[in-house]
Amino acid sequence: MAQPSEHSPRIVGLATAVPPYPLPQSEVVAHAAETFGSRFRDFERLRPVFESTGIAMRYSVRPFDWFHARQDWRQRTEAYLDGATALFIEAAEKAIAAAGILPSDIDTVVTVSSTGIATPSLEARTHGVLGFRPDIRRVPVFGLGCAGGVSGLSLGARLARAEPGSKVLVVAVEICTLAFRSDELTKSNIVATALFGDGAAGVVLTCDKAAGPRIVATGEHLWPDTLDIMGWQVDPIGFGAIFSASIPDLVTEKMRPAAENFLARHGEVIDDLDGFVFHPGGTKVVQALENSFDLPQGALNIERETLRDFGNMSAPTALFVLKRKLEVGLAGRHLVSALGPGFTGSFARLDA
Repeated sequence: MAQPSEHSPRIVGLATAVPPYPLPQSEVVAHAAETFGSRFRDFERLRPVFESTGIAMRYSVRPFDWFHARQDWRQRTEAYLDGATALFIEAAEKAIAAAGILPSDIDTVVTVSSTGIATPSLEARTHGVLGFRPDIRRVPVFGLGCAGGVSGLSLGARLARAEPGSKVLVVAVEICTLAFRSDELTKSNIVATALFGDGAAGVVLTCDKAAGPRIVATGEHLWPDTLDIMGWQVDPIGFGAIFSASIPDLVTEKMRPAAENFLARHGEVIDDLDGFVFHPGGTKVVQALENSFDLPQGALNIERETLRDFGNMSAPTALFVLKRKLEVGLAGRHLVSALGPGFTGSFARLDA
């Protein structure tokens, strides 16, 4: 069985942030009907997706009016850089404050983001504002999508374990609303418009003797021949979402065996766990997770509440769930997990 030790990384600071513009789902539906109703003959058939998501509110780096105009790569990139930089700063500052340390105490920063391109990357752009040291180590990570929050947590834990006493900051920030495409008349684009919001989460990890939940094991599972399940398609306008209708079925059939294999590598089984922290990709995915893991009613209420209040923010979402569960008294052995492009399952075993 996976056992925590003095060298197991601990979460000593965890914080979340959302941008300033609320997107009530009722207004998003009206906006989508205005945008697509007269041009996309399948829109009315797909309209129930907005009601069935379980989402009440999301947040965006740009107001509604911005999405009425046609935006190109340059304008979308400007919105990404502005919004992601501001969210990075807020999530980082709050996580560092929660850890009770100074920005100059951070030795390594891991930046996880897949919804825009920034070179120099976000941690470099925010370096002076946040007050990081000149010798800070930077690890920008792109392409993990919805799995990025858990994979980033896992990577940060491994870096902290590699150098006991060092402090690692992980920031996952996604500006998913930039994938809303008024020009793209596809089911995937309608689903993205119904699901996605913007947000960021910051985590401080260390192996010193501070208090906090321990990360005792990490791992991933990549299913072969699944490249077309989830991801981005790229054209002169920007990113366009790729979603397969098979995702809930894949979760139902494949997720539990992958989790069991991960746990088995560390001497554990599902029954050893006291609970789960899942990325709520959507209502159907949450239902599939409940079915796959034989969970009782209410076991994933916080996943549903997070989806209701913020939508699917991609990478940060699982960390939003983790924060809420810790605030209500998460205790014992838990599996933290998310799914993303690849198609990949990311896992972290947490002892709270």
